Amino acid sequence: MPGALILLVFVTLQRLAELVWSRSNERRLQAMGAVQAGAKHYPIMVALHGLWLVALWLWGWDRPLVWPWVAIFIVLQLGRVWVLATLGRRWTTRVFVLPGETLVRKGPFRFVSHPNYVVVILEIFALPLAFGLVWVSLAFGLANLALLAWRVRVENRALDTVRG
Repeated sequence: MPGALILLVFVTLQRLAELVWSRSNERRLQAMGAVQAGAKHYPIMVALHGLWLVALWLWGWDRPLVWPWVAIFIVLQLGRVWVLATLGRRWTTRVFVLPGETLVRKGPFRFVSHPNYVVVILEIFALPLAFGLVWVSLAFGLANLALLAWRVRVENRALDTVRG
């Protein structure tokens, strides 16, 4: 199996597993009284990330890999794992606020307010470059930046209720 296919299968399975884990965490958080904030942006975010994967499959599956970009993507996965491990059962793809909970201030959150978004921004730019797809990197990377500007505002407003 060519390296491009292995990488695409990995990313696709990773994203699907994250959606399953997120949904499990969402149900648990809601049972504890968590409230979702800013749901309007979520379908757009799902569509953007889904189309990004589709674009990678359509135009990248048979391309030779650009190994320095693959290496950057692998390093970013270490950042992703660090964020997910730090948030644990609190991690979701949606914005949920659990009244009475304190903000996470350990792990990568000691250094950056939204480390997961830093990783996602860099992934969406870097992974298409691993396939030599500069236009996919720019198109989806810029669209993701615009969407995350909305998402971060939503999340910061929601977290302000926790901060007091």
